[in-house]
Amino acid sequence: MNAKKTGSIIAIASGKGGVGKTWLAITLAHLIARTGRKVLLFDGDIGLANVDVQLGLTPKHDLSEVFFGNTALKDVITPFVPNFDIIAGRSGSGNLASLPAAKLVTLKEQLLILSQSYDFIFIDLGAGVEEHVRALAGVATRCIVVVTDEPTSLTDAYAFIKLFTGGGATMDIGIVINQSATLKEGERTYASLNKACTNFLKLSPPCLGIIRKDGKVKDTIRNQSSLIARAPNCTAASDAATITIKLMQK
Repeated sequence: MNAKKTGSIIAIASGKGGVGKTWLAITLAHLIARTGRKVLLFDGDIGLANVDVQLGLTPKHDLSEVFFGNTALKDVITPFVPNFDIIAGRSGSGNLASLPAAKLVTLKEQLLILSQSYDFIFIDLGAGVEEHVRALAGVATRCIVVVTDEPTSLTDAYAFIKLFTGGGATMDIGIVINQSATLKEGERTYASLNKACTNFLKLSPPCLGIIRKDGKVKDTIRNQSSLIARAPNCTAASDAATITIKLMQK
């Protein structure tokens, strides 16, 4: 009997916090769900989870039941909108960030099983390169690194890419420039990061897209909603849509 086809598992990462990683994960997932594909968004920012907060959800179940009980990952899924499900983290529970390695292995195994039931699984990783971030990134087939034009964002993104592509490690990494003043500015930001990767890592991660600054994004987050539900035709939504097209083509 043939094994069931697994969906694409995409990690959304950043070297530092505050670059719009969670917002992008929600937006990409919602856009793809609207095409009829089945999507799961896993809040992997363990200890500082906020997918449910950004969407104004009060999930009945979250990851703490998996880590500290005998609940299976599939049993803590929260439906959001048609074709778009969420697994919420446990906001404010810093103790989740120091999970035993065995729990992380079990979590990865269950994510792979779940991928047989979804076309796409997005993992909203925590910022940085802690053990649980590396473990969750390791289960992904692709990784999107979110970067802004801030120098700290660029240097931290470079450090993340170096860690996940060095020492024989291979990961399909793409770059998304977020909160860019203009497309031209976004191109310059990408060029700076790409130059460092080319010179020192001998690789050139592709730019998957540039998302321009848009007041609708802040408005959406403030109102705990999805941009695709609240302002689907705005500039940021349009820019994000070009990224989803690339993701679905691969």
